[in-house]
Amino acid sequence: MNIAENNAAGGAHADLPEEKNVEAHGEPTDLKKSDFYYDLPEELIAQTPIEPRDSSRLLVYDRAADKVEHKIFRDIKNYLRAGDVLVINNTKVLPARLYAHTEHGGRVEVLLLRRISALRWEVLVKPGKKCRPGTRLTVDDKLSLTVNSVTDSGERIVDFECDGVFEEALERVGSMPLPPYIKKKLEDKNRYQTVYAKTDGSAAAPTAGLHFTPQLLEEIKGMGVEIAQILLHVGLGTFRPVKEDAITDHKMHSEYYEVGEEAAEIISRAKKEGRRIIAVGTTSVRTLESAANEDGTISPCRGNTSIFIYPPYKFRCVDCLITNFHLPESTLIMLVSALVGREKTLELYKTAVEERYRFFSFGDAMLIK
Repeated sequence: MNIAENNAAGGAHADLPEEKNVEAHGEPTDLKKSDFYYDLPEELIAQTPIEPRDSSRLLVYDRAADKVEHKIFRDIKNYLRAGDVLVINNTKVLPARLYAHTEHGGRVEVLLLRRISALRWEVLVKPGKKCRPGTRLTVDDKLSLTVNSVTDSGERIVDFECDGVFEEALERVGSMPLPPYIKKKLEDKNRYQTVYAKTDGSAAAPTAGLHFTPQLLEEIKGMGVEIAQILLHVGLGTFRPVKEDAITDHKMHSEYYEVGEEAAEIISRAKKEGRRIIAVGTTSVRTLESAANEDGTISPCRGNTSIFIYPPYKFRCVDCLITNFHLPESTLIMLVSALVGREKTLELYKTAVEERYRFFSFGDAMLIK
């Protein structure tokens, strides 16, 4: 059981880092959702992962020189230097999509969103009309669930019954909850996991990390780059569209995160010594900025964050970012815009479209340095 599950189940350990919950925040702004729109041809949405992982393309943007280069992801070694800290999110995606049947034979899709306790989960169900409180759903002869209640936003709280270990049952009957824009079946479900995925809990992958291979990480470490592992369990709120025109009216989803003692010490020492903190993915950015003190150092902590990063925003911890290309008008492109500037971000995305980069979860990457 990981820390998040242990807390939810009511466990307590003296060595857990301090609880630190972060509400959504950002500077006042007049920016609208439409200010983050760009045209994307549908054929540029990557449907399958590329092989090998580190052969995807890499757009490099040097902010100081205002210079763009087009490389292959494994070339990222050339832009790292001894003393840098590469921060990775070691969350692991659960095979969180289940198909169940009602007592009358109706088919129901169940998507695990958040673990409340060992066998109690918040889930999304389709169709919802078949899943009123008290409804029993059967996945197979060893796994079933009963609807306990309905949340204000329409999700269900359910209680599972499992003959055996729940995680093993998920591996047996669950499928990867790929984003809705991916239409092709994933042949190898490990390709929607990073090679360093360790702690079960995500409903989606931290996709910037999908480009790393074990060999590439070893080469990076061999250069004197430190690697700090942190955790943020990615929720499906990542894909929730911004519906409100004024971005400050958007309600940001909350996600569980942890920064342990070792990672906090590596990052804090680097900040004090003026070395670069390079976040792998927007999930690492959200974790670091949620956990950071005013001087950019970090104390060990855990909690839930609904931090919403958009321009203007003063980054306390993150210096550089490795990221994929994100959906138009999404909170993720807004986060990138906070680091680079909105106009420059849209200019970089226009360049990526013109150069036929692959977009979204299985797409190519960008390094902002």
